[in-house]
Amino acid sequence: MVILKTAREIAAMREAGRISSRALREAGKAVEPGVSTLEIDSIVRKYIEKQGATPSFLGYGGFPASACISVNNVVIHGIPSARQILKAGDIVSIDVGAQFNGYHGDNAYTFACGDVSAEAQALMDATKEALFEGIKRAVAGGRVGDIGSAVQRYVEARSYSVVRDFVGHGVGAKLHEDPSVPNYGTPGRGVRLMPGMAIAIEPMVNQGTHRVKVLDDDWTTITADGKLSAHFEHTIAITSNGPVIMTLPD
Repeated sequence: MVILKTAREIAAMREAGRISSRALREAGKAVEPGVSTLEIDSIVRKYIEKQGATPSFLGYGGFPASACISVNNVVIHGIPSARQILKAGDIVSIDVGAQFNGYHGDNAYTFACGDVSAEAQALMDATKEALFEGIKRAVAGGRVGDIGSAVQRYVEARSYSVVRDFVGHGVGAKLHEDPSVPNYGTPGRGVRLMPGMAIAIEPMVNQGTHRVKVLDDDWTTITADGKLSAHFEHTIAITSNGPVIMTLPD
């Protein structure tokens, strides 16, 4: 069931989104060669808790950390580790959520660690641009399929693929709500978009095949062919005046 938010609830979500986006920004500043992914996770947790908020991911479904940190061919749900040390040329996807006053903000960004290859940069650029193509279609009266179709067309026109096993979602008092928001689809199909909806749009884009594998830890998800993957995400509100991004730091 899709839960429509009141103006008061949207305002509360914008506060949660601000905290989440600022935590993500702090995490990005720490992406440097020689830094462990566990160190970055600690930065995220400390920042969120300092704001009087709670990391949305910590303990969610048993997840053991405050951020998902996914390096290179890891698509999503990478578990931070003291043993995973970043090196120059890595691309590092960081997914952060914060719960504040009962509502969640959820966002992700793929950062370059030092200088990365032209191919890696092109993948990151295309994924970020695909996110904004999707956001542009998140208008009242439209359909969820309009968003997914826009993302898919942009990505596949550049010879990349969109992950199908994991999708975007509604956000609110729960981290994951209805509706599902795939990064593929058909225009004019799917749940109708209405003012008061809050959704996370999050393209996960692979350099090669769209197929993925979940490792034995039941979290870490990698590309089936070992090629690179990038991930960008914003939580947005559907309003009568167009989409509003709620996960902005300022």
